Amino acid sequence: MAALAAGPDHLFNLRNNFYLGAYQAAINTSDLPNLSPDEAVERDCLVFRSYIALGSYQIVINEIDSSAATPLQAVKLLALYLSGPDYKESAISNLKELLADPAIGNNATLRMIAGTVFTHEQDYNEALKYTHAAGGNLELDALNVQIFLKMHRSDYAERRLKEMQKIDEDHTLTQLATAWQNLAVGGSKIQEAYLIFQDFSEKSQVTSLILNGKAVCCIHMGNFDEAETLLLEALNKASLIN
Repeated sequence: MAALAAGPDHLFNLRNNFYLGAYQAAINTSDLPNLSPDEAVERDCLVFRSYIALGSYQIVINEIDSSAATPLQAVKLLALYLSGPDYKESAISNLKELLADPAIGNNATLRMIAGTVFTHEQDYNEALKYTHAAGGNLELDALNVQIFLKMHRSDYAERRLKEMQKIDEDHTLTQLATAWQNLAVGGSKIQEAYLIFQDFSEKSQVTSLILNGKAVCCIHMGNFDEAETLLLEALNKASLIN
């Protein structure tokens, strides 16, 4: 996440595309003018993470060299980790080495990647170690909510969600985290989650992430025909991308 600044947020649309699963759109619209050096690094991280989300690991591995900034090195390690079982152990080892370096260990992107990798490993306590003290970083907060929900601790997820709402209740990540929490709580909250995904589908490019979210809500509400339609649409979108 970029720090709050008085000037325009050049990466706002790019971030939103990434958060909502419009990965190809994020890549296609990433040629942005007037970026500061820090913004350029964040832009590159979002683009490479979009390639990772699309399964294009080798592009990321090939494009990021050893001279790249710490956040990009972390993104490359995620690509290596996901590229196959032969690379998992070395990727985790290199990730821990970066995290242990006091000069860079608190980098938000590095911690985000660490949280993502250890969540994949189902080592949730290790993932929380790097994401729990988010310090107002909404992407780390959102991952923290996901981890707590995977641990079936919706009470802790609720606390972190409230912190996100204090920072920016209308932020895309806060709304997504609210929908995840509502799905976990169930009952009347399922309809509220559905409305969040519906709102995204009306205001943004409709993605598999949004369609799957709506479908899960429909299944919980017993609307199986609508759920099937949504899942088929999501599957069609995924096959077109791949």
